[in-house]
Amino acid sequence: MAVTDTDEPLRLSIDELRTLFLFESLTDEQLGWLSREGHVEAVEEGIVFAEGDEATCCYLLLTGGIRMCKLSHGEEVEINRSTQRGVYAGAVTAFLGADERKAYGATMRVLEPSTFFVITAETMATMMNRWFPMAVHLIDGFVQGMRRTNETMGERERLLALGSLSAGLTHELNNPAAAAVRAAATLRQRVAGMRSKLAMLADGTLDATKLHTIVELQEAAVEKVAKAPELSPLDLSDAEDTLTDWLDDHGVNASWDVAPVLAAVGLDVPWMEEVLAAVGDEYLEGAVRWLMYTIDTESLMNEIDDSVTRISTLVGAAKQYSQIDRAPYQVVDLRELLKSTLVMMSGKLQGLNVVKEFDPDLPHIPAYAAELNQVWTNIIDNAVGAMNGEGTLTIRTKRDGAYAVVMIGDTGPGIPPEIRNRIFEPFFTTKPIGEGTGLGLDISWRIVVKKHHGDLRVDSKPGETWFKIILPIDPDNEIEAQADLI
Repeated sequence: MAVTDTDEPLRLSIDELRTLFLFESLTDEQLGWLSREGHVEAVEEGIVFAEGDEATCCYLLLTGGIRMCKLSHGEEVEINRSTQRGVYAGAVTAFLGADERKAYGATMRVLEPSTFFVITAETMATMMNRWFPMAVHLIDGFVQGMRRTNETMGERERLLALGSLSAGLTHELNNPAAAAVRAAATLRQRVAGMRSKLAMLADGTLDATKLHTIVELQEAAVEKVAKAPELSPLDLSDAEDTLTDWLDDHGVNASWDVAPVLAAVGLDVPWMEEVLAAVGDEYLEGAVRWLMYTIDTESLMNEIDDSVTRISTLVGAAKQYSQIDRAPYQVVDLRELLKSTLVMMSGKLQGLNVVKEFDPDLPHIPAYAAELNQVWTNIIDNAVGAMNGEGTLTIRTKRDGAYAVVMIGDTGPGIPPEIRNRIFEPFFTTKPIGEGTGLGLDISWRIVVKKHHGDLRVDSKPGETWFKIILPIDPDNEIEAQADLI
């Protein structure tokens, strides 16, 4: 805790101030003003100021030493230490219009009993704006320009990602929709054929017993559709040939059109012998075609059901991905978020081997779900691009102490060591001009680290790259939580 003389604050002379490298080029008049505005503080031990507190003062070290720390996963990480006279920390950007100047960005502790020359944030702002107006304008313009650029390009990055996903979703929706339309049109034809064959079977010459037997055979054929065996192309071809020969031998016209439908669901010659025994030669063709239409309509209805289910799944995934009608901050299942992202990106994942290793016991966590989906999208999109259409994408979740961990790996060429430390920099990209903004990983880092108080790491070597997203399970107790993160 800082200790000062409450009667008369200790001041520094002009000559003493000039020995501080930050002030060495100032005039005597400027140094005199600083001498009157500032004062000396002594700190015996402990914290000088804490990260996140309101930034009220700028501190310049006179004697002793300082240690600068930042919080990471509830633990203090040392980022710098110094005993150099004149080093400074605190409200050093108070002259800027940026909101970040309002809070200390790190915690400063003393290494030993130390003394500081202290000026308030208001004094720092007045000094800089009065003595160096051009420099302040340039720096402030640069900061504000970078912020606007980040916001604009970040929004464009999100829109480009949304456009890409929308195009993929449209394609994915179009396939089952078109299949359902085709199946419905064919189904209409088959139902018309069934009505015709029903009239032929029930024209008064077929007794009730035989008609009842045909209905039983029809129900058995429907069950065959539900339990249709998976035959190899060669086995299916042999089954079709055998049925075609049997149908030809019994005078069934266009057997080449009937046999494939019957063989596909496992109907064989013994089964057809039962049909023949039930209806006789006279009604065999009508009964066979009646059964064919039954099988065909059942298969078409299954196709329509599958297509509509696929559309419903895609729409559900789109809602899960975009978090429509949901609160921005909520308790979420990370596995469901990852699944919805994979569904949305399924068009881009074609040709890749996608491995999902989800921990079933991973607890739900409070998070900004839509923004985490953007993180998955950015990282997966980079992985897909790195693999160039072939390879393995692995998505893994696990619990590590007080943290939930999502790992996204690819089998691409890896990230060269010389650029590994730069991949999270805004606007840094290895893609050709016009093909990437260089903000995907920067946005992801800010979402994970700044917004969720987590961590985003990368480990890469040729043929294997892993991005590890670490999120606190209980953010409210993050400082007390201890985790052995690997």
